[in-house]
Amino acid sequence: MKFIVSSTTLLKQLTSISGVLNTSSNLPILGYFLFDVKDKSLTVFGSDLESTMISKIELEKADDDMKVCIPAKLLLDMLKTFPDQPLTFSVDAASFGIEVSSDNGKYKLAGMNGDEFPRLPEMEAASTLKIDSGILFNAINKTVFATGNDELRPVMSGVMFGLEKDGVTFVATDAHKLVKYHRVDCKSSKSASFIMPKKPLNLLKGLLASLNTEVAVEYNETNASFVFENYTLVSRLIDGKYPNYEAVIPKENPNEMIIARDTFLNSVRRVSIFSNKTTHQVRLGIKGSELQVSAEDVDFNNEASERLTCQYKGEDITIGFNSRFLVEMLNNLESDEVRLELSAPNRAGLLSPTEKEDEESIVMLVMPVMLSQ
Repeated sequence: MKFIVSSTTLLKQLTSISGVLNTSSNLPILGYFLFDVKDKSLTVFGSDLESTMISKIELEKADDDMKVCIPAKLLLDMLKTFPDQPLTFSVDAASFGIEVSSDNGKYKLAGMNGDEFPRLPEMEAASTLKIDSGILFNAINKTVFATGNDELRPVMSGVMFGLEKDGVTFVATDAHKLVKYHRVDCKSSKSASFIMPKKPLNLLKGLLASLNTEVAVEYNETNASFVFENYTLVSRLIDGKYPNYEAVIPKENPNEMIIARDTFLNSVRRVSIFSNKTTHQVRLGIKGSELQVSAEDVDFNNEASERLTCQYKGEDITIGFNSRFLVEMLNNLESDEVRLELSAPNRAGLLSPTEKEDEESIVMLVMPVMLSQ
């Protein structure tokens, strides 16, 4: 059985789905790509059991349908060395040995029976949703950084998709920070919610970054699939009930500061170098139109302080935050100015952009850290 494919096309498609592979798995088959040739079309599968990524390539020539598993790392390493040229893959139906012929020579790889590759889950009783790739990319990009890593609370290690008739909400939290991103230009015919794991979301983000297309989302109680252009991603959902995030977002915040995002971000970055290496605490003291950003590490006698100009209405306040969380959030906002809403030194602060698209709203919550006297 033979088929011919462009080396550059194959390398591009395999590279784009190779992030799903789990090289440290006890199952050797997870270190392989499944090649499924049917009707002059090659479908490549990569899986870590939790998620499966699929890419489709139209072939220049194929003389028969076939299924074979090919070692992923070996194949990728080989393809990276070729200039653009047609490659002929010949597969032995009995031994699953693979011979690749190029302009310069022949290369033999030991394959495995394609039937041993993990099967895709059946999407039974699935609901569907269409979403613009740019919207989905933004939603993932602005939330996935806030997910947690606590194995005891798996629901916090993913992003909650809340689908409603009046819009779609994406929420991520690790109990120290929380991001809620809402779009009104994407609606669902019925109310539903599911929690997508972090790894497949990061893979999706990488693929969607340069695309302008429509994504077909299919989901049921256990799995979700995302289909766009030549790609499909199928992921097992995180089982469990997402925390009541609305309950932790403070509604009354009488103190409001508006400040240039870059100025604030760079100041926190600089000052935090001098902060305690355990708490990463920076202190924000706001008085009138002045913000003082300061940090100290008593153990090493290090300290830093900067004064910035801001717009502020409310009572004078001094509050402490983990600088790493502030930096992450400010990095993931795009407006020139940001708004920080506060109520008390022991209550969460809310960060949001001062200018945004009409169709979107975003709020980032950051928990304070107790100020060391």
